[in-house]
Amino acid sequence: MSWTGQDGGFGHTVPVGTLIGRYVIEHKLGEGGMGTVYLARSRGGRAVAVKVARPELAADPSFRARFRAEVAAARQVGGFHTAQVVDADPDAEAPWLATAYIPGPTLSALVTAQGPMGEERLRSLAAALAEALEAIHACGLVHRDLKPGNIVMASDGPRVLDFGIARAVESTRLTATGSAFGTPGYLAPEQALGEEVTGAADVFALGAVLVAAAGGRPFGDGTPMGLMYRAVHEAPDLAAVPAGLRGLVGACLAKTPGERPTPGEILDVLVGASPLREGAAPTLVVTDAVPGPVRDAVPGPVRDAVPGPLHDPAPAPLHDLAPAPVHDPAPAPVQDPAPAPVRDASSLPALPTMPAEPPPPAPALVAADGACGVIADADGIRFEVFDEEAEFGWAEIGSVEYESARRGRQLRVVVTLYDGSAYDCEVNGRSALVKEWIAQLDLVLRHCMPR
Repeated sequence: MSWTGQDGGFGHTVPVGTLIGRYVIEHKLGEGGMGTVYLARSRGGRAVAVKVARPELAADPSFRARFRAEVAAARQVGGFHTAQVVDADPDAEAPWLATAYIPGPTLSALVTAQGPMGEERLRSLAAALAEALEAIHACGLVHRDLKPGNIVMASDGPRVLDFGIARAVESTRLTATGSAFGTPGYLAPEQALGEEVTGAADVFALGAVLVAAAGGRPFGDGTPMGLMYRAVHEAPDLAAVPAGLRGLVGACLAKTPGERPTPGEILDVLVGASPLREGAAPTLVVTDAVPGPVRDAVPGPVRDAVPGPLHDPAPAPLHDLAPAPVHDPAPAPVQDPAPAPVRDASSLPALPTMPAEPPPPAPALVAADGACGVIADADGIRFEVFDEEAEFGWAEIGSVEYESARRGRQLRVVVTLYDGSAYDCEVNGRSALVKEWIAQLDLVLRHCMPR
């Protein structure tokens, strides 16, 4: 049976009693990155959570192709700590996915109602989530959006939701706005910078989840741009984490993916079976030094920022985490090739001259505080002011003025478009940092707006 929403489209509000596949809708549970989630029942009375794609996703052929591949992989995920995929239809008018319905509050709701977890509960949570990530990664999947809202605290332990669809959503034109897919505050630095994403990004998110469950915020509060900037450049605030877990959580939140422990190594540390493998993650040493709130920290040099949009426009294909076996093929018989005809060298086309080294990347500026931010790169300039965003491409920008204000502790940027309209943004920082921002912005303007 095909169906339409109450507004005439699909993927919005589905009336009670509507049949999606073999499942009868009972009521709406919520909305997420893929679309709307409904509680439904199978013909035998089994409760399932049905996720129905948004219209803009359903209209994108690349989403359907990736969604089909992701669902096939997600069906293989087992384990005690995930909500198993039980059915799906990537070819429906509105593609949908059904998972086992897990009753219980989300981790975020539980912490809000009961307060921060103590060390023993945090250890149990960390072990359960590490096992869930092991099961997900073993099937060649990366969750990409692990957060307290995607973890249900069921009666038999935590369950991870929404795995197996993130990459399909990420690949669509929804990310063409320049935003990284996922949730700022839990995004790994490589996700925020649009680099290749592996299972190590889920480990970073696991560290951030544990900080949140302990009552803290690893990268403070503020705008999405500010949270992503601090995740890339600043040390996490681990003050809320019990001392016995601070080393492990800090290792999960390492800036470089290769320095984070694997889910298996996390389990080894939690049960005391073995230390982290050498070189895989920082040594778990607990000291009396507790990093202060990240909003008070001085960000790293802007010259370390990687230029480019905050999303991967063409994510690399998934690969099985386990290396494929190497087979020695039977040698092919050796044959004498027919001699190639001799051509006069003067008739051959000239080969292009290869540069001695690749050209340097275009410079970029990322300047942000807790409320405002400026990004300038090869694509243009973007302002973020108290959750409002404005983007300007270089083709529409007539001039850019900038200066330090408030005794050198503020960067003020004014963008004037060819149509005469002007926009300004002010970002606060320490005087040394403001000088770096100005120097970096000068490089960007000389590269993108030659005089």
